[in-house]
Amino acid sequence: MFDRRRLILGAGALAAAPAFAQPTAQELSEELQVRVENKSVPELCAEKDNIELDFVSQRIRGLQIQAVHPSYINTIVSDRWAPDWSSCDLSHDPKFFAKARRRTFYETPEFWITGYTFPSFWRPNDVAIRVGDTVERGFHLIQFWIWYRERAEEFMVFYPPDGYWRARPLPFEDMRWTAYGSSFLVGPVETQERPIVDIEEVAFEPATRTLVLKFRRGGQARVTIKSIDQERLTLDVEFDEAVAGSRPFAALRSMYAMETMSDAAIVAWRSKRGKSWEEAPVIDFPGASATEVWVGRHLPSRHNLSAPDMVFGKFHGEK
Repeated sequence: MFDRRRLILGAGALAAAPAFAQPTAQELSEELQVRVENKSVPELCAEKDNIELDFVSQRIRGLQIQAVHPSYINTIVSDRWAPDWSSCDLSHDPKFFAKARRRTFYETPEFWITGYTFPSFWRPNDVAIRVGDTVERGFHLIQFWIWYRERAEEFMVFYPPDGYWRARPLPFEDMRWTAYGSSFLVGPVETQERPIVDIEEVAFEPATRTLVLKFRRGGQARVTIKSIDQERLTLDVEFDEAVAGSRPFAALRSMYAMETMSDAAIVAWRSKRGKSWEEAPVIDFPGASATEVWVGRHLPSRHNLSAPDMVFGKFHGEK
């Protein structure tokens, strides 16, 4: 077993992400506009995802998802990430029990993937996880790690039983780490007690750092880790076919109790012919047709202070 304390991030590691750039005239003309529907509801509990933004289009074939540090990241002196269970009652959540275990599926000196089975979870854990010729089942959580600045950094997690993802950039400057915040779903979104994506199999392709998701409702998606640095994590998503029926092809889940107790407080969006970005409080967002959507916070929050903003864009149809 190699000693990661002696390793540095080599040339074969994930490429650094570029800064935000204004789209060219050609890119603007090729952008696909999708419908963003707001199904959020008021909630007192700071540990419940009461925010739901659904992305809908029967023409969609791909998009880009980014986790970006909030604008105030360099002002944080003391981070906050402890859960707040006040005003919460989770006693009615279902539980499926399992034997706890941990396994590393794939490993290089600079990048590795680890799976965990928890003693209990709210859904059965029978999704197949395929890496090469090896197939495993029964994992609730998959962690994605990178070796950066002489230490291991977990930058993304994925929950196969319900299809939820959480992502974050690498820590900013001298911060030890940053918090996760909003979650997102990729694939045909449906509701089974809560919004989920029902996944049959997850296959990892090491050469491109791509996860291939096979959906029980038909079709599949390729989620590629395009780049990561101290500004953002970028994922490219490609679908092999349109999402059947009127189901959303992606969704953002988050929490909002009030602006300073939230993981997401503001929605900003631009439309294909819009002359500027529009903004609305997330709980009052009326829905929109958009080519790019930003969800995040302008003010620091007492909940997951350093958690990233989320950006959904570069929607495109069949080429």
